[in-house]
Amino acid sequence: MVAETKLYDALSVSPTANQDEIKKAYRKAALKNHPDKNKDDPSAGEKFKEVSQAYEILSDPEKRKVYDDYGLEFLLRGGAEAPPPGSGGPGGMPGGMPSGFAGMPAGFGGIPSIGGGGTRSFHFSTGGPGGGSGGFSFSNPDNIFADFFKQGGAGMGDDDDIFAQFTGGGGRSRGGRPGYRDSPNERRRRRAPTPEVTTVEKPLELTLEDLFTGTHKKMKIKRKTYDDGSGKRKMEDKILDMDIKPGYKAGTKIKFKGVGDQEEGGTTQDLHFIVKEKKHPTFTREDDNLRMYVELDLKEALTGWARTIPTIDGKKFTLSKGGPTGPGYTETYPHQGMPNSKKPTERGDMIVEVKVKFPTSLTLAQKTHLKDIL
Repeated sequence: MVAETKLYDALSVSPTANQDEIKKAYRKAALKNHPDKNKDDPSAGEKFKEVSQAYEILSDPEKRKVYDDYGLEFLLRGGAEAPPPGSGGPGGMPGGMPSGFAGMPAGFGGIPSIGGGGTRSFHFSTGGPGGGSGGFSFSNPDNIFADFFKQGGAGMGDDDDIFAQFTGGGGRSRGGRPGYRDSPNERRRRRAPTPEVTTVEKPLELTLEDLFTGTHKKMKIKRKTYDDGSGKRKMEDKILDMDIKPGYKAGTKIKFKGVGDQEEGGTTQDLHFIVKEKKHPTFTREDDNLRMYVELDLKEALTGWARTIPTIDGKKFTLSKGGPTGPGYTETYPHQGMPNSKKPTERGDMIVEVKVKFPTSLTLAQKTHLKDIL
């Protein structure tokens, strides 16, 4: 025997109803009395609130058991366990409600008794004044309705279409109404899922030597997540391991799925590192080729010169010319450039280009002498 039947009566079900019957009853009553469907009937909005709040308790096995054993007032006051022996209680316990539970605090709305549970009025708590520390507070009825359909409702195939009629097709519950207090769990449930995962791109600077040989990098990042207990954001450190293959070029993306900041709705950002080549003191990369420059003064360019040429992997070549050597002259060293990332055994070329530094001024004697020579 239950202490009272007010919530069951609100849904027009028996106290012995199972969860499927409770869901179907709520679905029928909520759709019938939804405010968007009855804009000219304020009483429908109150009925919608009553059936939603009744469903919130009866759909939760723990809350339903407390309600069945001790009644709604006991639940709203914060009762979670049976009163101590001798303190009295509903449902045949001597003395009625425990001390101080004789009536609901002022400011709570109510509906008349519906029968089956004595003569008290049926009061719904909304967390208003005098609600008692630690007591149960009803969620916003719009959010109860939204969660019901987003979780599959009563298992009927048209739930999504029906829910869209009351939410504008956006899949979100209507804005909260004044006077309702939402818990952190309620606020987390209301967060709308992000339609698409966000991708964040960050530069990854590497030397040509790293890109020539390949390397392994560990990257420490800070990411924002939601704390499951409080619903608040928190920061955490994460170490990412990445293998840099020989021959990677600037613009190559190294992708990590689901390691970035957690966003509202539960999705987590993807993180892409984009390779950026650090400026090299000797070489300029051109696809898989490497280019370097040798600067000659005019005398060397005309009469001959010699240079030691380094390679990216540490070898050295001697390059010399007897002259004259014009500006823009190039010497190519096959297979001394960068490896091909898709074919690591193949390499580009190393190209040595000559630049000639001309004097900024000449004396009349020097000009005459050059004319005689040339």
